[in-house]
Amino acid sequence: MPDAEDVRRIALSLPDTTEKIAWSMPTFRVAGKMFATLPEVETSIAVRCPKEERDELARAEPTKFWIADHEAGFAWVRVRLVALEDDDELRDILADSWRQAAPTRLLESYPELGLPSVD
Repeated sequence: MPDAEDVRRIALSLPDTTEKIAWSMPTFRVAGKMFATLPEVETSIAVRCPKEERDELARAEPTKFWIADHEAGFAWVRVRLVALEDDDELRDILADSWRQAAPTRLLESYPELGLPSVD
């Protein structure tokens, strides 16, 4: 099961990512734009996710994904670290969120990370 240190290690391995404390919790930013946070005493993460996908994830896997009340109007979803299978799943989730926040220049410079899906 991944933990907060795995989140930190994987997030900071993504290009142009920095860690900054905001709202008394670690946040991870790409080119200054937030793409992940470590709330709830670092037992979960919040990541960017298009609202339609987020709602589907929360319905399909409620033990893994949920929507915090104060984030319901925003394109963010919470992920319980204990519910993740391994570091690969965590890496996929963080990379997807990173792609949604990264500027075009970074997406073009790191094609191996892929482009965000456009629905």
